[in-house]
Amino acid sequence: MPTIPAPRYRIGELSRRVGVSPELLRAWETRYRLLRPQRSPGGFRLYGERDELRVRRMRGLVGSGVAAAEAARSVLREERTIGRAMAVPAGLVERLHGALLAFDEAGAQAALDRLFATVRLEIALSEVLLPELKRIGTGWAGGDVTVAQEHFASNLIRARLLGIARGWDEGRGPRAILACLPGEQHDIGLIAFGLVLRRQGWRIVYLGQDAPLETLDGAVTQSRARLVVLSSVDRGNVERVADQLAPLGQRLTVALGGSGATSAAAARAQARLLPPGLIEGARELARTADA
Repeated sequence: MPTIPAPRYRIGELSRRVGVSPELLRAWETRYRLLRPQRSPGGFRLYGERDELRVRRMRGLVGSGVAAAEAARSVLREERTIGRAMAVPAGLVERLHGALLAFDEAGAQAALDRLFATVRLEIALSEVLLPELKRIGTGWAGGDVTVAQEHFASNLIRARLLGIARGWDEGRGPRAILACLPGEQHDIGLIAFGLVLRRQGWRIVYLGQDAPLETLDGAVTQSRARLVVLSSVDRGNVERVADQLAPLGQRLTVALGGSGATSAAAARAQARLLPPGLIEGARELARTADA
C-alpha cells in the first residue's frame, strides 16, 4: 500500500473537504470509530487522508441506502482486508488471457468471478483488466491477435464492468457526468474510472461513447452535476474540441483523460488533466472537485 501522510486536518477542514458536517463526523467517530484522529503538540485533534477516504466511502454507502452502522462496518472491514486483498491469485491472469483469446466466455467469466472475489475492485481494474486489454491491443497491433479476438475480449470485459456499474447513480452524493468526446468509441477506461469515482462517494451519469458536445450543457443543468470527465485516446480529437470546452470549464470542474489528453489541451479547455494512475487520479479528482 502507498504511504499515507501524517494527519494534518482539523475537523472543520475535513468537513469542508468531504461535504459532511462536523457534528455528523463526530457522531461517526464516537459511535463507529470511523475516524482515528491524532493529537497535535498543541492538543488539537488532527485527521488525515485515511480518515478522509473512510468518510468518502461511508458517505457513498449511506447515500446508496445502506444503514449507517452497516456502512461503517463495511468501510472498516474493507480497510482491514486491503493488505490481504492485494495479491492476484497465481496464474489467474494467464487463465483470463487464454480464455479471451480462445473465445471461451465461460472460462473468461469464471476467471473474472475469481478475480473480483479475491481482490478489491480498484486492484482488479488497475492491475489486471486494463493491462490485459492493453496487452491484447498490443498483440493486435503486432499481428499476434486478430480483430475478432480483440473485439471479443473488449466487449466481454466492457459488459462485465457495466454490470458492476448498475445503480451507480443511486444515493445522495454529488453527481459526475462521464462521456467520451465526439468520435471516440473507446470507453472501457472511462467506465473503470467511473467505478473508482463511485467508490469515493460520487454518483455517475454516464453518457458513453461519442457524446455530442452540445448535449453537455443540458445534461449538467438537468442532473445538477458538479463534475464532468471527458475522455479520448485520439490527441487530434482532443485538440479539435479543446476551445469549445472552455465555457463549460468556466462553469464547473471539467477533467480530461485518456491517452489523447495533453496539458496544453486541458489548459485551453479550462480543464484539469487527469493523471495516468486510475486509483489515485480518481481519488484526487474526487477530493478536489468536492472541496
